[in-house]
Amino acid sequence: MHINQNEALQQFITYVQLEKNYSVLTTAAYEQDLKEFFAFLSEEGIDRLEEVEYLHARLYVTKLYNEQKARATISRKISSIRSFFRFLNRDFELDDAPFQALYHPKKESRLPRFFYEEELKVLFEANKGETPKEIRELALLELLYATGIRVSELVSIELKDVDFSLSIIRVMGKGRKERYVPFGQFAHEAMELYVNEARPILMKKQQHETLFVNMKGLPLTARGVRYILNDVVEKSDLTAKIHPHMIRHTFATHLLNNGADLRTVQELLGHASLSSTQVYTHITNEHLRKTYMNAHPRA
Repeated sequence: MHINQNEALQQFITYVQLEKNYSVLTTAAYEQDLKEFFAFLSEEGIDRLEEVEYLHARLYVTKLYNEQKARATISRKISSIRSFFRFLNRDFELDDAPFQALYHPKKESRLPRFFYEEELKVLFEANKGETPKEIRELALLELLYATGIRVSELVSIELKDVDFSLSIIRVMGKGRKERYVPFGQFAHEAMELYVNEARPILMKKQQHETLFVNMKGLPLTARGVRYILNDVVEKSDLTAKIHPHMIRHTFATHLLNNGADLRTVQELLGHASLSSTQVYTHITNEHLRKTYMNAHPRA
């Protein structure tokens, strides 16, 4: 039986969207990964999925290593290929056993970057202001640090998801898994000020329920959040470069440094696996070591 490559790809994309509930970004990454793999197969003279063998997949992985792709990138591409051929096995009875033998490269032991508490104080102080824009930016910064939520989760929050009476926010995470995350007094005050005073001004004539909006009153995008965070750091004169996940890393690190248990942090972050959260223990262990070396008289 001949399997049409493009039709199979489109059916697979529909499958991961509807049945697996993958996000738009994850789905797009899968599609791009597979198109690149198909292009490689074409260069190798393979134009039928039935002709693809384990050797071709291994050659492709070797090519990625030779191009010095990051291990995380290679690992994701392997996952894309394995998932696609598992789907072909299910729907087209194509043998996928050779592709399940593709192994993931070991992760690079790069620890997440985070802000120290002193740096965060500087960041918050530098971004206090009275204009609608400044009130919005402080509210956004406070909420990210108070909850550790992903930027993709932040931009999808609606007004109805925020419960000010209980200081809890409803978040829709990866795989459309819902969770509730508490936020503290600083975030509470900044958010109330934003919702009651700044947001109505920024909204202009727009009509929607998205919590954070841009200067035109339209829903804020992930790209817009990155722009705001860069602006926030510039105002503070901190030398650190910022990326959205850095505040999430800071949230987790500070909780663990101050005695929170790993399972609680896992739940707050919305990690499916505890192993994803355990990377922060390396940071806290290093923090303990430095504290010991600085404080012990005979260290």
